[in-house]
Amino acid sequence: MNIDFPPSSKGTYNNAGSSRRLCNYLEHEDMERMEQGIYTEGFFNLTDDNIYKSQVVKDIDGNIGQLMKTDAKFYAIHVSPSEQELRAMGNTEQEQAESMKRYIREVVIPEYARNFNKGLSAEDIKFYGKIHFSRDRSDNELNMHYHLIVSRKDQTNKKKLSPLTNHKNTKKGTVKGGFDRKNLFQQAEQGFDKLFGYKRELAESFEYNNTMKNGSISDQVKMQEQAIAQATTQVPHIQQNTIPDERKKKQAVSPPKKKKIPKPKIKR
Repeated sequence: MNIDFPPSSKGTYNNAGSSRRLCNYLEHEDMERMEQGIYTEGFFNLTDDNIYKSQVVKDIDGNIGQLMKTDAKFYAIHVSPSEQELRAMGNTEQEQAESMKRYIREVVIPEYARNFNKGLSAEDIKFYGKIHFSRDRSDNELNMHYHLIVSRKDQTNKKKLSPLTNHKNTKKGTVKGGFDRKNLFQQAEQGFDKLFGYKRELAESFEYNNTMKNGSISDQVKMQEQAIAQATTQVPHIQQNTIPDERKKKQAVSPPKKKKIPKPKIKR
């Protein structure tokens, strides 16, 4: 599961002003899909689905109390599952979309709130999500991913919340709490595996990829050795929506049933 925070820019991701430009971008896929009669999804939050864009813009742009003109008013978050993870969430786009919303509501947002270390819960976070079913310049068969717009302020419009701060659980100074992005990524991954019964291989874990990107040479070698050892000793994991192992064994072992041949009738 890849989760990232795209940096602010002068274009679509400019978060110092209105959220309208980003919301417009998030709807770019809908018209084309509707013209083709293909399933689409509206904006959603913690409790509601199919929320109008105008409501999203009004809610995010109105929750900016005590923020300066150049301050960030909101943050964008990308949540992108792998093809294997998507297959674990359902057989159809609609099933996968519903599972993704459940994952955002039950895992991502609660972990996001907890990582500020301010005693916050999912209900304290003002956010809206939007699904994208495809991704440009990708050859993957499945490309569903989610965009989240999260307000800089909490639901009460009193607390400033920044997931891009470099402070982590600080007790003193101007910033109290902070945000641990590495912990968020790990907890969100573990939460996904628990929610969907996903048997994650080491090579596709955050721990592995983070070590291969940021770890020392010796740590990278150890991690590769562990991944190779796991791959050679374990049977490839079977995700949901496949035939359970026990049923497969029975199908392979059970002999075909013999047909009953009727006894010939004897005329007297």
